[in-house]
Amino acid sequence: MSEGIRFAREGRLGLVTLDRQGALNALTHDMVRAMSRQLVAWKDDPAVAVVVVTAAPGRAFCAGGDIRAVVERVRTAGVAATVPFFHDEYRLNWRIARYPKPYLALIDGVTMGGGVGISIHGRFRVATERTVFAMPETGIGFFPDVGGTWFLPRCPGETGLHLGLSGARADGGDCLALGLATHYLPRDALPVLISELAEGREPDAALAARAAPAPASAIAAQRACIDACLAGDTLADVLAALEAEPTGWGRARLAELETKSPLALRLTFAQLRRGRVLASLEEALRLEYRMVHRVLALPDFAEGVRALIVDKDRRPRWRDRRPGDIDEAEVLACMAPLPEGDLVFDWDDV
Repeated sequence: MSEGIRFAREGRLGLVTLDRQGALNALTHDMVRAMSRQLVAWKDDPAVAVVVVTAAPGRAFCAGGDIRAVVERVRTAGVAATVPFFHDEYRLNWRIARYPKPYLALIDGVTMGGGVGISIHGRFRVATERTVFAMPETGIGFFPDVGGTWFLPRCPGETGLHLGLSGARADGGDCLALGLATHYLPRDALPVLISELAEGREPDAALAARAAPAPASAIAAQRACIDACLAGDTLADVLAALEAEPTGWGRARLAELETKSPLALRLTFAQLRRGRVLASLEEALRLEYRMVHRVLALPDFAEGVRALIVDKDRRPRWRDRRPGDIDEAEVLACMAPLPEGDLVFDWDDV
């Protein structure tokens, strides 16, 4: 056990419950390590047939990693002392993706950043009428990690790039339409679903029996504008297309992007374009592990967290005035191989 997370066996079910609602279930390093170890233990336990991750009652499934703690760790101990959080988090994401047993994430409530990482890679992702899904990292001077390099470019058209650059929020209907969720259930059906899985019912059958029609997706309805404006080869192309878009939709999106870190926008665009041609999630997570070493050492992440999370003045003082001020060589350097080698994935204890 670890503070903020609970594990239980209920019949054939291994149940993970996030229980830190005062912090919207933000993941601490201890929570990440505890969950990773528990998945290893259940992987080879014949009594556990299915794993479900859910949250104690409250507003959130998981609002991400505990970024306030991350920034404080960088400030007091340096980047090298902070990187182990991401090392263990990305390995947990990989373990979920490669888990040999059915893994269900019940994304009922706020699901952002690290909360996406412990859900999107599972075999089943269940959205509800309370789901609020987002990758808002560019707003805090960071980039959409936890596998965003892999799953965002594989959303329909340019919708993943739209989510990654803007941090736009997706509801349950959006998540189903974009492939971020596999099922849509009313939240009132979740306790019954858990009980049926504990009794040994197969996940496909249990989910099919409880599934409900999802609301129409607003993001899917915007596909024509999204695809037309975000198809450019460079971020400058995208910004120009948004400016020229005739309905006003593009200029509204451009105004949103102007509040984000210019450096984070450049990095995210390059990251997600590279992600389209990567061959595996492993390659994507290795790229992100390279990037995190460099981005933690840059000023925008700490400044974004200060402005949006700590002081909440919502007036970040970014290093650069506009994305075009950033040298392409700096972007590429953030993605370069690490001298000590790439992230390794296995089932050994964390």
